[in-house]
Amino acid sequence: MSSIRVLKTFIAVATEGSFAAAAPRVALTQAAVGQQMRTLEADLRRTLFERHGKAVALNEAGREILPSVRQVVALYEQMLATPPSLKPMAGTVHLGSVVSAVRPLIQATLALKARHPGLELHVSAAKSMDLLALVDAGELDAAIAVREPGQSRAGLAWTALYDEPMVVLAPRSLGEGSMRALLQRHPFIRFDRSQHTGFLVERTLRKLKVKPQEFLELNAIESIVELVRAALGITIVPLLRDARWQADARLRLIEIPQAEVRRIALVQRRESPNAAVVAALARQLKGPGGRRADAAK
Repeated sequence: MSSIRVLKTFIAVATEGSFAAAAPRVALTQAAVGQQMRTLEADLRRTLFERHGKAVALNEAGREILPSVRQVVALYEQMLATPPSLKPMAGTVHLGSVVSAVRPLIQATLALKARHPGLELHVSAAKSMDLLALVDAGELDAAIAVREPGQSRAGLAWTALYDEPMVVLAPRSLGEGSMRALLQRHPFIRFDRSQHTGFLVERTLRKLKVKPQEFLELNAIESIVELVRAALGITIVPLLRDARWQADARLRLIEIPQAEVRRIALVQRRESPNAAVVAALARQLKGPGGRRADAAK
């Protein structure tokens, strides 16, 4: 079934008279506009345009559906403009999170609970891939997970929350040596390379052209940071949203030029009975302090 965006593209093509002219109006490439129109024709099982070289015009079938398409888009825009219901939310909602994002999730759930006492919010922690499986199976209503490039599952929707750039953390006691020198000369504590975060660490090392002194591999960012704080090694980890590492007297945080970025997002089932609660939670999570607040579908 075609989306509202495809219907908006159809209106733009009908108005502009060509795929090329419609493309900038809907922020797509000409090829993407053409693909959307072919999809719409396939969904409706009819040809909608007369094509004359680069110019296109609605045929009789296209002119027939245009008023209905305009009406559907107008109704959608009206729904977007309608303020959310002030009726208190209630019910039980099961949420999950990667360990490093549990604190902001709990803070968001407590704030939501304060406004809606009838809500029962349950939070659990797991690895990203496990969380996706639980959301997909309906055992969790939503989860905060690491979104990998190109990651997509039918039936799941993503809302981008914030980005966490990779940084170098070293004990303050090592002094002010260069980033490359520190990574080469001191024991390196690595995040689990079987996880996406570990892959970002490896990509960062390759970009820096550094081969560190491998010392230990763990699957817990805060545990790694504690070991660095105790001057047992150096590491590369994502700069957690609520971390206060810059102000830690025992840590030295070094920013990496053009750093790899770990993207944190909220994932949920597209058809969810608790969609309103999840949407409210997403707004809470994207409040002050978030580094990214655009929607990703």
